[in-house]
Amino acid sequence: MSTDGAPSAPTGDDEPRILVERRGHVLLIGLNRPGKRNAADLRMLRELAAAYGEFAGDEEARVAVVHAVGDHFTGGLDLADVGTRIASGDLDLVPEGGVDPWQLSGPPLDKPVIVAVQGTCLTLGIELILAADIAIAADSTRFGQIEVARAILPFGGATMRFPRVAGWGDAMRWMLTGDLFDAAEALRMRLVQEVVPHGSQLDRALELAERIAAQAPLAVRATIANAELARTVGPAAAAARLMPELRRLAATEDARIGMEAFLTRTAPHYLGR
Repeated sequence: MSTDGAPSAPTGDDEPRILVERRGHVLLIGLNRPGKRNAADLRMLRELAAAYGEFAGDEEARVAVVHAVGDHFTGGLDLADVGTRIASGDLDLVPEGGVDPWQLSGPPLDKPVIVAVQGTCLTLGIELILAADIAIAADSTRFGQIEVARAILPFGGATMRFPRVAGWGDAMRWMLTGDLFDAAEALRMRLVQEVVPHGSQLDRALELAERIAAQAPLAVRATIANAELARTVGPAAAAARLMPELRRLAATEDARIGMEAFLTRTAPHYLGR
């Protein structure tokens, strides 16, 4: 994570940095500091981690959509607010009950996160995408992993995940120069899954979220968990878990609902049990 050097918010600014709204089984998590291009101060970081904790603990919330208010997703970290904490190592981002949005520490998420970005998307914004499951970018988006220009390194997961997603050469091309790249390049590198017209990115993310939320939630979580096991431990470990997980899911009430819906050619309404 890093910054474009945006100044901190004025003293007495009590506006919430993160907006949380539930729409059915979808939890919207909105970055809300548009006057500073959603540059993240410590309060925003901690509120974001708290929102992820709320998502993790809410059994009715099946999918999260992370988005941003205003013309820009994020300008990175607000160094005026957190710069000294970086130097001292005193950057406690996750409050009690929270979950690390960058998934570098603490409990892993086993529910899907979709990120919708627009305008400026620097550093920690790219790393939120890399830690999520699906990303939708407006065609207006300009990305940058610019930490080297600030004499630091990416510390929100880009050094580990960017090369894995984009390939070594493409990741190093952008991380080592700090140059900006556009949405078409992000799509080519598989950093994002779709590019849509500016202003429609949240609608598209919500459309996908609602589609996922309509599926059997235990099966969605098991799919994510097995794919993550294959990625972090190896294919053999994931393969060994397939049949036990399949038997577990087959015994659920949702499996009965799914079979009944198949036989009657009706839409299933899964309960998550």
